[in-house]
Amino acid sequence: MILSIESSCDDSSIAITEINSNKLLFHKKISQELEHSKYGGVVPELASRLHLEALPKILDDTKEFFPKLKAIAVTNAPGLSVTLNEGVMMAKALSVSLNLPLIGVNHLIGHIYSTFIEKESIDDIMILLVSGGHTKILDMKGGYKNITELATTIDDSFGESFDKVAKMLDLGYPGGPIIEKLALNGDENKINFPIPLRQSPEIKFSYSGLKNAVRLAIMENKYSKEDIAASFQKAAITHLTMKLKKLFKTNIPENFAIVGGASANLKLRDELTTMAKKYNFNLIYPELKYCSDNAAMIGRIAVEMYKNKEFSDLDMKVKARVEF
Repeated sequence: MILSIESSCDDSSIAITEINSNKLLFHKKISQELEHSKYGGVVPELASRLHLEALPKILDDTKEFFPKLKAIAVTNAPGLSVTLNEGVMMAKALSVSLNLPLIGVNHLIGHIYSTFIEKESIDDIMILLVSGGHTKILDMKGGYKNITELATTIDDSFGESFDKVAKMLDLGYPGGPIIEKLALNGDENKINFPIPLRQSPEIKFSYSGLKNAVRLAIMENKYSKEDIAASFQKAAITHLTMKLKKLFKTNIPENFAIVGGASANLKLRDELTTMAKKYNFNLIYPELKYCSDNAAMIGRIAVEMYKNKEFSDLDMKVKARVEF
């Protein structure tokens, strides 16, 4: 068994994963969304203090598994340095006290493996990673050791744009589910928001311009929040699908996954389901409960790393950013 810890942002989570079967034996997460909502986004120092309170409480529920543990895994990159440190310090303490190897996990690869929780992994797969911090197209060939970044955002991420639009509309945090729910009662064709980089042949993403267009629409004070939400969501998703279509002209994958917190957006899932039928690829996505940050996905990739004996030293550092 592997005990895994996730604290890269505002979710405190610990999981226990069985090595031989990939079975998830324990998983608990304490979200900080309510505490951060009043600020319209995550406050790093507050998040760190809340992790300090929450992680020990969750750990108490896992003590029955301690005698059978084979390793301790923890997210050490990327993320907020102050929150990553809370999980890493706990992992190092457990590694020393239980005399178990330490496994440092790349959070983004963890999101890829969120699609394989309690399942066998697929080694060759293209991935759309959409979250509050990232918008990337990744290509994994032969497993997690060989991942290539095909595209990324040049400014805001997909999920971040939803958070910022929600903040402009005084709707609270996190913005993704709020905007998605509000959009259900709006007219997505009411406002013709610009599709970012529409004429550019380059495969990359940008959301700052769209965000500014929403700001200007709000200032006109003639559209309902529902119509703004629906029209924005349509433009934001269209931007993703248009760039994917450009990519698929020369590179159609056999397997394609959508992961990350924003992969819970059902309209985005519907659009990709339509694309999967058109381009004949196998579409994979995690269960909704595993889209946002969680320790179950960290435990799942840690199983593969354990089998490959990829252990970290006790002087392992946290990293706010990583590159593929």
